[in-house]
Amino acid sequence: MSTEQQPEPTAAAEQSQSDPPKRRVVLLAVVAVLAYAVDLITKIVATATLEGELPVRILGGAVYLQLVRNPYAAFGMDFGGTWILAVVAIAVAVAIIWFARRLRSPGWAVGLGLILAGALGNLTDRVFRAPALLQGHVVDFISVFAPNGELFPVFNAADSAITVGAAIVVLLAVLGRDYDGTRVRKARHPEERS
Repeated sequence: MSTEQQPEPTAAAEQSQSDPPKRRVVLLAVVAVLAYAVDLITKIVATATLEGELPVRILGGAVYLQLVRNPYAAFGMDFGGTWILAVVAIAVAVAIIWFARRLRSPGWAVGLGLILAGALGNLTDRVFRAPALLQGHVVDFISVFAPNGELFPVFNAADSAITVGAAIVVLLAVLGRDYDGTRVRKARHPEERS
């Protein structure tokens, strides 16, 4: 008979339950910081080098770099004021930060980190760029397949981060991977059970 005390299963279970969310929050934060830095740096370079210049053709015309200051939402949609878009971006950022403590899925952490970075990247423009506080124009500089957004609206790294992050989250949801790391299985129809 052993006299050594074994750790209580509940304490061990609590420890294993608390560690993964902390790692997922760190993963979300790292992805968000890196993607935000890419957006910020590319916008600084774009405004410094593309202001007043003709579109720069790269990759054989697959991409054109040109500076566009966008007062509207994605794809040029107007919602009646950039301040509304700033408020929406703030709400998205707060929701993701609040939700982060529940994450146990690395895929969801990456997806939400990208969405957070994109929301913060465009929010930074709306808050700090001209013409006014909460009315700033977003810096866009990537046009694909043709200059001037002729085939697809001009966008930036923040827009790309939001798009890729949303695609990851949708793909995980379609595959039945939940944010808490569990798999969601489809219920069988009564006819299939027999």
